[in-house]
Amino acid sequence: MFFCFLLCLVACQHKKENDKQIFYYNETTGLATLDPAFAKSQAVMWAAHQLYNTLVEVDTSLNIVASLAKSWEISANRLVYTFHLRTDVFFHDDAAFVNGKGRKLIANDIVFSLKRIIDKQTASSGAWIFNNRVDSVEPFTALNDSTFKLKLIQPFNPILGILSMQYCSIVPHEVVEKYGKDFRRHPCGTGPFKFVAWEEGQALILHKNNNYWERDEQGNKLPYLDAIKVSYFDNKATEFLQFRQGKLSFINDIDGSFKDEVLTKKGELRNEWKDKIVLNKHAYLNTEYLGILVDENNELVKQSPLKFKAVRQAINYCINREQLMMYMRNSIGTAATAGFVPGGLPSRNTELVKGYEYNPNKAKQLLASVNYKNYNTPIKLLTIASYADIASFVAKQCEEIGLNIQVEVVQKSVLLEQTAKSQALFFRGSWIADYPDAENYMSVFYSKNPAPPNYTRYKNSSFDLLYEKALQETNDSIRYALYRQMDQIVINDAPVIPIFYDEAIHLVNKNIIGFKPNALNLLELRRVKVK
Repeated sequence: MFFCFLLCLVACQHKKENDKQIFYYNETTGLATLDPAFAKSQAVMWAAHQLYNTLVEVDTSLNIVASLAKSWEISANRLVYTFHLRTDVFFHDDAAFVNGKGRKLIANDIVFSLKRIIDKQTASSGAWIFNNRVDSVEPFTALNDSTFKLKLIQPFNPILGILSMQYCSIVPHEVVEKYGKDFRRHPCGTGPFKFVAWEEGQALILHKNNNYWERDEQGNKLPYLDAIKVSYFDNKATEFLQFRQGKLSFINDIDGSFKDEVLTKKGELRNEWKDKIVLNKHAYLNTEYLGILVDENNELVKQSPLKFKAVRQAINYCINREQLMMYMRNSIGTAATAGFVPGGLPSRNTELVKGYEYNPNKAKQLLASVNYKNYNTPIKLLTIASYADIASFVAKQCEEIGLNIQVEVVQKSVLLEQTAKSQALFFRGSWIADYPDAENYMSVFYSKNPAPPNYTRYKNSSFDLLYEKALQETNDSIRYALYRQMDQIVINDAPVIPIFYDEAIHLVNKNIIGFKPNALNLLELRRVKVK
């Protein structure tokens, strides 16, 4: 009954005569948890970004900027990072605290939160972020209430980017200890919004944190919004209908079932929509690709023509990516004709790594160079429903050069399980940057990494040496050159077929002000207003 009351309250606030500012959005994939230690999906990351803060964060230009840490120093050997914390930050109110009032954040909270990620009892999906990176004896230390120290095993330049991830959100030990595993339903952070209620599969309600520490350039307190309501319609058509009726502030991405109704083939709003909604597009760090298992000891690989590099290269050459982007994606994103690393990063891989242009004749020549016709069984390409049209396009183009590709649509959970267990030979994949550094993309191919991230089980000793060298390199220009060299090795070996570098696309209602996409496609609502 209490939750129904809250829903009615929010619904009433949606009326124009009320001056409350409420942002509405939908999550078609649902929400598994509100515990940032398990922030591996976009749905959890978006919610966590409202509830919690991290030591540092990434700005719109992909620079690392201050958040809970107001400043930091790096030792000469680049092994020790010392952070100086803000002293005006308080946790949200919760029954776990004395008198139910949120207490001040201190350095021990940073130690607790980061140790919790690598604690095996937590079983965090983000435990890998500190693997073989932080000191095994004393990785995290509180020097005093406002000073935190992090110690590395060896220099690792992207560590600040790691600390900006939602996994590294800061949580209070009292609340985690009070609720145990049920902390997933009782989140408590220092973020701009605080938890009110969550009816799984129905709605999540967050209210403005009136004690939030951050202010805008004019000294006004953030956030501007009074509340956020998240719905969980699992049908894209229903979501779009809700948006058209003004019941959602925006929708993320655009489903194939209605993209042609809203967008031209050039990716612009059709005339009939221009006065009704705003189209926001922004390149973001996501590479959509097809992955190929290349572990020579795997029986699936031994029995497939995909074990030949020439066959993998032929598939890369036979895909007309520009045509695919126009007709399958309405020009949302950029054809991946360079490396695995998308544009927008300072290493400039998309400019300097040579990928595959559309060349069906070259593809046929490559196929003719190997005796692939001895393999009569169709090659199965696993994909999820929302990418079935792209997979079918690829299969058709492969057929034109003489390769028989059979598309099989499976649930996302099945695809993730099979790729993690090396049971998928040929599969749809995407890699969204966890932090803004090309190393994150190259980690996908480092042979000592498990699956994830190395779903293809790629192994190349030359690549591994360059990867390890890049981790040690402190000169940015040299490190970027190493990233490009690694990317080129991967593209030449072709354990992946990059399809496109993605673009964040938001359809936004015209009453929403200050809502902007970003390169990590995080849901940023601190400066959003409703008019």
